[in-house]
Amino acid sequence: MIGGNLPFLIKAENKMFMPWNDELLTGISEIDSQHKWLVEATNRLHDELSKPQSDPAVVGDILEGLVDYTFNHFIMEEELFERFGYPETAAHKAQHNVFTAKISGLLHKHEDGEIASGEALELLKSWLIQHIMKTDKAYVSFFGANGMT
Repeated sequence: MIGGNLPFLIKAENKMFMPWNDELLTGISEIDSQHKWLVEATNRLHDELSKPQSDPAVVGDILEGLVDYTFNHFIMEEELFERFGYPETAAHKAQHNVFTAKISGLLHKHEDGEIASGEALELLKSWLIQHIMKTDKAYVSFFGANGMT
């Protein structure tokens, strides 16, 4: 779990599950727009699961979108690592693999009839925040030194 009292972990007045916060910005526009989409999809999943009668088809569509988008986001990041020779590529890819397995597991559970829970949402939220704030921000200066913004 993430330590500290980070402002985006506190529910906003509008009750958004995971409000976007500028502290999540890496300064690399393509990556930031992808991260923002992942946060918005997590919020859509939360909103659907918060309904008295969530629609399993909608939940499945959101989970499938999260899986697909996450795979594509990771592929794009990993191509950048290879192109620029990022020295932490192996460790970063290992984290991607762990998250890919977790989110794919959520989708498989859903397909098997298990309803996603608050625990699944917290997993998505904490992993995204942790990964963006620490692991992804670690490559920002490296990419910047190689002309990527």
